[in-house]
Amino acid sequence: MELLELLKSNAQKYYKRIVLPEAASDERTMRAADMAIADRTAQIIILGNRDEVLKKARELNLKNLSSAVFIDPLSHSKKEEYIHLMVELRKSKGLTYEEAARLVEDPLYLGCIMIKAGDADGEVAGAMNTTANVLRPALQFIKTSPGISIVSGAFLMILPDKSYGENGIMVFADCGVHPNPTDRELAEIAVATARTTRALAGFEPRIAMLSFSTKGSAKHELCDKVINAVRYAKEMEPTLLIDGELQADAAIVPSVAKSKAPGSEIAGRANVLIFPDLQAGNICYKLVQRLAKAEAIGPILQGMAAPVNDLSRGCSVSDVYNMICITANQAAAK
Repeated sequence: MELLELLKSNAQKYYKRIVLPEAASDERTMRAADMAIADRTAQIIILGNRDEVLKKARELNLKNLSSAVFIDPLSHSKKEEYIHLMVELRKSKGLTYEEAARLVEDPLYLGCIMIKAGDADGEVAGAMNTTANVLRPALQFIKTSPGISIVSGAFLMILPDKSYGENGIMVFADCGVHPNPTDRELAEIAVATARTTRALAGFEPRIAMLSFSTKGSAKHELCDKVINAVRYAKEMEPTLLIDGELQADAAIVPSVAKSKAPGSEIAGRANVLIFPDLQAGNICYKLVQRLAKAEAIGPILQGMAAPVNDLSRGCSVSDVYNMICITANQAAAK
């Protein structure tokens, strides 16, 4: 089964509650929500006025949105409960009742506090908002997973050449969020990406921590950062299959691995690549996407205590739909 079909099938099985803060005003998100309801890939929660949304749905000839759960940010039965929860969670930061009452009417904040309260399992947004606006309420109220201090972005890379990775599937990170992680943060990215790989790709990660050096072939503080990150990642998750520092060819080409990193159980067989910084990761995934004609699915945000995923503002309807399926799979893994 192709990866996207597998994600869809699993989403149908899990049937998680996914909140869409932008579905009331963005046509692409509205169409994706209609598809998700028709396919039963998620229980869709739309933040907006039901009558207004359904009027737009009729104009767009969408047949299924009436089956969504509607929460009007301006008036709903749990508004006071959410305000008090927000104040409790942020009182150390000085959040007042009045400020919380204003924030809870913002769909991006409402979606996150619903997840924190246990009334939704995940969120997909970003078609109409910046990454910063999507992440801010998530970091304030959902926060990161235990042992993880940063959010990072992974890509599922589906390659035409099935000899690489896991039958042509690889996971790249961080390609979308954190510009220059420390060695400990790089270790957290590796651990978070391992969890993403298991939850979404369905195989056991073999992680290569990439560098311009393989096993001491160069000496530099940038190499030391990667070496330290491998050690910290093993401390965080002792059973993790991880090695580094490795050059990219040593990580994925068996013949090169044999000469550059003999004895490594990862070299030449890696299905997860962790880049030393965002520049390297972002450049690499785009080159692989264009030159190798790989399909790049993401960025998939990871490291959150509950899944919140950020769309590109240039996303398509299928991008939104796929991210709903991915978020449902992440929620099930939690």
